[in-house]
Amino acid sequence: MIPAFHPHYDTWALGFVLIFGYWFADRRLRPVLAPDAPPATRGQRWQWFGGVLGLLVVSSWPFHDIGEVSLFTVHMVEHMVIALVVPPLLLRGVPRWLADSTLGHPKVARFVRPLARPVPAFVLFNATFIVIHWPDLVAMMLRGGAPHFLVHAWLFGVSVLMWMPIFSPTPAIPRLAPPIQMFYLFAQSLLPTIPASFLTFSSVPIYPVYGDAAMAFGLSAVADQTIAGVIMKIGGGLFLWSTIAVIWFRWTRQEREWESLESTLRSS
Repeated sequence: MIPAFHPHYDTWALGFVLIFGYWFADRRLRPVLAPDAPPATRGQRWQWFGGVLGLLVVSSWPFHDIGEVSLFTVHMVEHMVIALVVPPLLLRGVPRWLADSTLGHPKVARFVRPLARPVPAFVLFNATFIVIHWPDLVAMMLRGGAPHFLVHAWLFGVSVLMWMPIFSPTPAIPRLAPPIQMFYLFAQSLLPTIPASFLTFSSVPIYPVYGDAAMAFGLSAVADQTIAGVIMKIGGGLFLWSTIAVIWFRWTRQEREWESLESTLRSS
């Protein structure tokens, strides 16, 4: 059963700030702060607004409410979108001048750069993803809106750090070389196997807080958490491996272009 409509004013306010702030920065601040910088491209705008839309969909009624009271599977999808889909879209949507003025500002970069390095980002992200699925913490999240919001805000923050070595929009926080990017994402796909295995192969409910609520959707509590485990491992793995494939094809294309250019220069 879908819960009754419930407004999520905090999520709507955040979405408004992200959308209006992006428009205001590109149309009003850019001509003043970076008059020589080009405006955001259509692709950047689509990616930014797509990331905001994804965040609004999974954090508002009915999606968020179903995941909060009925299906742990939906709760897991919400986490996967917040961690794997929204951050890279937002990072890729930030124009260079805006990234240099915010994340790349010396005072900000001095704090963010050490955390966005591969090892700290890897540890922070994976430790967070394991801890937030601990049964006691899940129960605490579902008891109140504030803990739930804070946990999701933390997950989003460490997810942005995790993606920075791949999609950093400013050289003040440098990206990894393509081969290391692929290895980094491959490593990211391994550790979630541990909690996913507990969810997938457990024969008893790990999250009693959900009780028999899943029955309203034709699932037992065990079946619900099994599907959630499959989504964590297979869904997350496919997304990361798809990103690896995109990086591979772009890298090999660039290598071929460089080889062709070098061959042309030698022949001339």
